[in-house]
This record gives sequence, structure tokens and C-alpha cells, in this order.
Amino acid sequence: MKNSLINLWYRDIKETPLYVNETAVRIRAGLLLLIPLFLGLTLYDVAYTYSYNVDTNTLVDTYETNMDNHIIYTAEVTRRVYEYSLQTALIFYVMFELLSGMFVATSRFSPTILISSYFAKNHAPVWKPLAPKRFAWTIGTLVAATCLVFFNPDTFAGWVNSLAGTELLTTTENFLPKGTGTTLVIVCLSFMWLETVFGFCVGCKIHALLVKVGVIKEECEACNNIDWDKIAKNKS
Repeated sequence: MKNSLINLWYRDIKETPLYVNETAVRIRAGLLLLIPLFLGLTLYDVAYTYSYNVDTNTLVDTYETNMDNHIIYTAEVTRRVYEYSLQTALIFYVMFELLSGMFVATSRFSPTILISSYFAKNHAPVWKPLAPKRFAWTIGTLVAATCLVFFNPDTFAGWVNSLAGTELLTTTENFLPKGTGTTLVIVCLSFMWLETVFGFCVGCKIHALLVKVGVIKEECEACNNIDWDKIAKNKS
């Protein structure tokens, strides 16, 4: 318990480079998986459930029928208005979690890191370098930021238009392509589910590939000590 509070999910907070416990990372991914799942249910509710509310107390028989001999009634019908303040708060929280996990000092403010470190203490640690995880969480932060824009297009458009001094983006409808929200939620769910269940970090694999091709100039465990001087000599 004491070690979990001091080192959190790090092998040693003083070593360089930093290593994190993969077991705790997977537990944390499972905890955060609940948020994109909730966002997915929100989008399903918007797209596939009935979007009108009928006040049955106002039903009045018109004594008329339609072509199928169904009785026609009049009633007070209101369209459902969707308000995404809870979804917005949860997305901000996910961004906070992803960013806080990138550094030792900020990790102490993350509830999910504290919880996952505690639950992982009775399991054999699996140490992985932090750098690829940082890259993966950066991708996650960008996806979350896009989700934030999707759920608040009018607010974002207002900021952009205010800064630009002209109407670059419409404030009356969502300017992002249709299906953006669903795609983003599926990506989040897939990446976090793979991390939780199989320990497969998509962002880490992308990081390893970028290191191999020389886009990222840093050594990683998966790349087996790349010789940058040799790569540069081969390119020249």
C-alpha cells in the first residue's frame, strides 16, 4: 500500500527512462472504458430512440380516420432536446486522466492511477517503458478533444468565429461529417478494450513503427536499440 502511494504505477519514480506497471495500465484502461461506453449509449439514444414526447393528457379524438382506418388524434407533442453537459464533463475528465498520466508529478492527481496501482499491488508487475504509453495517450487526448467538438459544435464554432472575426463555421448545425461521433466512440472503445483484455496497445505499436522508420528519434524496448547513426548513413 505504501509503495503504491509513493511510486504509484512506476517501477521507480527516480529512474530514467521511466517504466510503468502494465498490469495497472490495463486496470486503468478498464475503468476508463466505462466513459466511451456511456457516450456510445448516448449516441444510440439520439439516433435510434423516439425523439418526440407526447402528452397523453392532451389527446383529443378528431372523429376522423386515415387511409388505413386508424383513428386520428391530436395531441401536444414536443421534440426532445438533447443537452450534453454531462458528456462534456466526462470527456474533460478523460482528457485530464490521459494528460495526468504522462508525468510523475501530475500522476498523483489521477484517481484512476491511484486505484489501479492499489489493485495491481497483489499481482506480478509487468514493466513497460512510459514513452510509448505517452504517445498512445496523446492520440487518445486528440480523439477526446475531437469528441468534445462533436458534442459542442456551436460553442466551438463561436470561439473560432470570434477569434477569426468572421463566420468561418456554422453555429446552426454540426459542421463535422456525419458519423464522426460514432466513429470516434468506436475507436475509443476498440483501443481501450484491446488494452484492457489483451494488453495490446495500438498507440504503442504506432510509436514503435514511427521509431523504426526514424520519424521519432528515441529508443524504445520494442525496437531493440536502434542505431540512429547507421540509419542516417543509409539514408545519405
